[in-house]
Amino acid sequence: MSLKSQVIALLFLLLFIFNSPTAIAQTKINPDSIPFDPAVNYAAGDGPISVFSADLDGDKDMDLAVVNFYSDNISILKNNGDGTFQTAVNYGTGNYPVSVFCADLDGDIDLDMAVTNYLSNNVSILKNNGDGTFQTKVDYGAGDYPASVFCADLDGDTDLDLALVNLGGNNVSILKNNGDATFQNKVDYGAGDNPMSVYCADLDGDFDLDLAVANYLSDNVSILKNNGDGTFQAKVDYVAGDYPASVICADLDGDKDLDLAVANFGSDSVSILKNNGDGTFQTKVDYLAKDGPSSVFCADLDGDEDLDLAVANFGGDNVSVLKNNGNATFQTKIDYVAGDGPQSVFGADLDGDLDMDLAVANYGSDNVSILFNRTIIVNVEDEEEIDQLPKQFSLYQNYPNPFNQSTKIEFALVNSGFVSLNIYDILGRKVRTLVSENLSPGYKSVLWDGKDNSGKKVASGVYFYQLKVENFSEARKLVLLK
Repeated sequence: MSLKSQVIALLFLLLFIFNSPTAIAQTKINPDSIPFDPAVNYAAGDGPISVFSADLDGDKDMDLAVVNFYSDNISILKNNGDGTFQTAVNYGTGNYPVSVFCADLDGDIDLDMAVTNYLSNNVSILKNNGDGTFQTKVDYGAGDYPASVFCADLDGDTDLDLALVNLGGNNVSILKNNGDATFQNKVDYGAGDNPMSVYCADLDGDFDLDLAVANYLSDNVSILKNNGDGTFQAKVDYVAGDYPASVICADLDGDKDLDLAVANFGSDSVSILKNNGDGTFQTKVDYLAKDGPSSVFCADLDGDEDLDLAVANFGGDNVSVLKNNGNATFQTKIDYVAGDGPQSVFGADLDGDLDMDLAVANYGSDNVSILFNRTIIVNVEDEEEIDQLPKQFSLYQNYPNPFNQSTKIEFALVNSGFVSLNIYDILGRKVRTLVSENLSPGYKSVLWDGKDNSGKKVASGVYFYQLKVENFSEARKLVLLK
C-alpha cells in the first residue's frame, strides 16, 4: 500500500474514532431488558465494518454479508437454518470496502451485492449465482471516497438503482440500473459536509423514494426529494447531533409516515426527527446511547408491534437497545456486550423463532457477533365472528389435552379491558405469561407451545392456566406429555 493510501485510510478511521462526548438528559426509567443471549462470535475478515443479513442462497433462512475494510473483500457466512453459521467464504472487492447492500439487481429473484470501495472511488457489483456464491465483481465509478450504498427503485421502472454518498465529494451519486445489473454513469447531487450514510424511503407520501443523508462534519441530515423520475431536488437540511454517522427511516410513532433516527458518533446519542407527513421534519429529540454510536437499526425487538432502536457503539464495545413507548419516545438504553469496536448492526430473524436477532460487525476483533433474541411472541387470535358478543366472561378447556407440541386455549370477553392469562406449575410458580394486554370484547384464542418465559421447553406434567379480567378469575388444568 502506498504512503498516500495509508494516510487516506487513517483519515477515514479518524472520522470514526474522534469523539467529543456531551451529556444528554434522560427522563424515562429503565424497563425490563429484552432477553438477548450473550454474543456468539464468528470470524470474518480484517476490519469488519458493515454487515447485512439476507437470504443469499434461497433456503429461506437469513445469511450474513460482512465487508472487511483491510482485507479488500466481503465475507459470506451461510446460515445452517438455526442461527449458527458456516465458515466465511470471501469474495474480492475494491480497495477499502466500507458498505454493502444486498438486493436483486438483475431481476432473477436472487440477491446480489453492491459494495462501496472507499479508496477505489467506485462501487462493486457481485452477481449471485443463485446459491449464495458470487461472480467476480464489476466496478462502476462513484465520487470521492464513497462511504455508503443503498439499493432502491429511484426512477419507477421496477429495477433497483444505486444511491451512494461520497465522503470526499460532499455529494450523493445516483447510478440508474439498465435492468440487468449494469449501471449508467453517475449523476451527483449536493449533500452536506462529509456525508457518511444514505437511506432511501418515501418521506413525503408521493409514492417515489427520497433520500436521507447523514452528514458527519456538518452535524445535520440532508433530505433530497425525488421528482418522480430518479432526479432530485436541492437538499433541505435538519439539525442532528454531533458527527452523525448513520441514518435510518422508519414509522416510529405509528402515524404511517416515515421518521428519522440518526446515530451521532460525537454526542453519544440518537436523534429522533418526526415527520410532519410531507417530508419535512420536527426538531430533533435526543436519547442517550453509549460511547461512539456508529450505526442505528430499527426493528420490533420486543414483539409489541412498534419499532425499537438498536445502536452499535464503536467506543463502548456494545449495542444499546432503546425500547419504543409506541409514540417515538424511547425508554432508557439497555446495553448488550458485542465484540471490539462494533461498527455496524443489523436486525433479522436469524434462528427462525419469529423474533428479531442482532448481527454486529466488530471492527476491532475481526468477527461478527450474533445476539439471539429470546422474546416470546404470542398472538391472540379472534375466533370466527359470532353474531352476538359473549354475555359472560369464560375460560374454556384447552384442546388438545393432554398435548405434546402445542395446545389451544380459548376464552370469552364481555367487554374491553386488561387481560392476563398465565401458566403455572403445580407449586403455583408462574411458568409463562401468554397474555398481558388490553383486548377488545369477543371470543379469543391463544396457543401455548410448552415453553417457559425464557423460551425453554418445560417438563412433562400437570400445569394450570388462569384468566384474569376485571373481577373475573378462573383457572383450569392441562397436561403436557412428551
